Amino acid sequence: MGQQRSKVEPIGAPEVASRPSRELLQAMPKAELHLHLDGSLLVGTALELARTRDVDAPRDAESMRAALVAPPVGASQAALLRAFDLPIALLQDADALTRVTEELVEVKAAENVRYLEIRWGPLLHTRQGLPLAEGIEAVCAGAARAARHTGTAVRLICTAIRSHEPAQNARLAEVAAGFQDRGLTGFDLAGPEAAFPDPLPHARAFAVAREAGLHLTIHAGEWGGPAQVRRSLELAPERIAHGAVAASDDDLCRELIARNVTLDLAPTSNVQAGIVPSLADHPLTRLHRRGVSVTLSTDSLTVSDLPLTAEYERATEPGGLSLAELWAIDRRALEVAFADVDARNNLAAEFDAWAAGTGLSL
Repeated sequence: MGQQRSKVEPIGAPEVASRPSRELLQAMPKAELHLHLDGSLLVGTALELARTRDVDAPRDAESMRAALVAPPVGASQAALLRAFDLPIALLQDADALTRVTEELVEVKAAENVRYLEIRWGPLLHTRQGLPLAEGIEAVCAGAARAARHTGTAVRLICTAIRSHEPAQNARLAEVAAGFQDRGLTGFDLAGPEAAFPDPLPHARAFAVAREAGLHLTIHAGEWGGPAQVRRSLELAPERIAHGAVAASDDDLCRELIARNVTLDLAPTSNVQAGIVPSLADHPLTRLHRRGVSVTLSTDSLTVSDLPLTAEYERATEPGGLSLAELWAIDRRALEVAFADVDARNNLAAEFDAWAAGTGLSL
């Protein structure tokens, strides 16, 4: 299922260029491939859900925001994951899942995200008895409704959790495969990496997903360094969520290039998880310039507290990418997207028309 490398991606340091304006980045058609639903709950919606679902949660906007947004600099992935506990507690019924999915697409569409992949862990939303298939259907319904009235193309990624029993995740893959005609096109593994470092117990779930035709991705490298990224390759993913630590291992970088595996990077989230000390230290630019396939996303709208446009700004300063490099990364996302060929081609034509109209040459 691998994609061919784009011939337009720059290799080597570019000439110095002025920092692109916020207006230009806002207008740029964007693709976001690494975005968690339960990390993107709007504050106002969270307050209403807490009240109407009788969940123990803050009742004022300032306190709710403080509960949903993770600290800008964190100690570990495990600490960052605690920010997802409250949203998961609030999203235990079909109506809530449909609503927050629709709202997320609308927010992203407003900043000209034209292609969006939303991932979530369906088993996390069955704690109060919501049937698994009904929960998946609810997210599919919200995504489809929002896609129709915004024009943003949406695909969904079902995420298995490392701490769940392998048999549960294999069953999850079976159920998820039945929703491919509703826009669910990918299968993922995420969760507490330090406590559950080995992905291989979930090999059966990946086999089920692969056999059913789902695209494969996996979270890796939020703990344990490059060895964890290398370990994840044993499941033959097309893309790896995070994996930025691969930059410190030349052999691993060469393997990623040879295997045509893309890293879906989220620099702000990586600072929040303590993987890198600052945005200036994040290896996004180095990985791209050495030819590793990368995409750029926020990870979570609310937990990371930023829109994709702001993540793009941070990638140019202090991240060091030129506008041409940023555009190449954005455009690359369409080539590795978990969408059918026709959808990718249509989006590519739209993106390229915008670039031609602005005089952006790659």
